[in-house]
Amino acid sequence: MTNRAIQKSRMWKYFIEATKEIIEQEGIHHVTIRKVADRAGYNSATIYNYFKELSHLVFFASLKMLKSYVDDVTTYMARGQNSYEKYMLAWECMCKHSFEKPELFHAVFIQDLGNQPHKLIEEYYSIYPAELINVPTELKSILFERNITKRGLSLLDNAAEEGHIKREDVEEINEMTILIWQGMLSNMLNNRTEYDSQVAASRTMHYIEKTVHSALKNKLPS
Repeated sequence: MTNRAIQKSRMWKYFIEATKEIIEQEGIHHVTIRKVADRAGYNSATIYNYFKELSHLVFFASLKMLKSYVDDVTTYMARGQNSYEKYMLAWECMCKHSFEKPELFHAVFIQDLGNQPHKLIEEYYSIYPAELINVPTELKSILFERNITKRGLSLLDNAAEEGHIKREDVEEINEMTILIWQGMLSNMLNNRTEYDSQVAASRTMHYIEKTVHSALKNKLPS
C-alpha cells in the first residue's frame, strides 16, 4: 500500500468513526459536516477532500454499523439447502435487522447516493477488508451489490435455475417482496405503525412468504 493510500485509509477511518459516534449519540438526522469535522479534529473543508457529499459519509458510517447484519446474513444463508431457502433466509435476516435499525438500512439501501453507488461499497471494503474475512465467496457478490432489486434477482434466478419457481415469475416476485419490505420500513420510519421491530419483522415475513409460496412449483404444506 502506498503512502497516499495509507493516508486516505487513516483519514477515512477518522471521519467514519466520528460520524458513527454522532449517529449513536444524537441520531442519524443530526449528522452535519461541521459536527463530523469538529469531532474528528479537522476543518470542514478537509472532509470534502475525501468524501463528495454528506450522504456518502453517512452511508459509510451506517454500513459500518451494520456489521452485525453482514455477519448474521452469512450465518442465516448457510442454513439453506438450496437457493429458494437461502432467499427466504436472507429476507428473514433482513427483516430482523432492518426493523431494529430502520434509519441505517434506509441510508445504506434506499437513500439517493448519486451516480455509481456500487463503487461506494467497493471503496468501503477496500478500507475495511477484514470485515470480509468470514464471508463466503458466493455471498460477496451479493454484499457488494447495494441495489436490493439486483440482490434479490441473483438469488431468485438461481431458484428458477434449480426448478423451484418459474423463470417468468422471477421479476414479479422480486418486485412484490421488495415493495412489501419497503412499505413496512417506510411505516416504521414515519411512525405510521404501532408495530415494534419484532412484530414488523414477523408480519413482513408473513407477507413475503405468502407471495413467494404462491409461485412455488411444488407447494409447501400450509
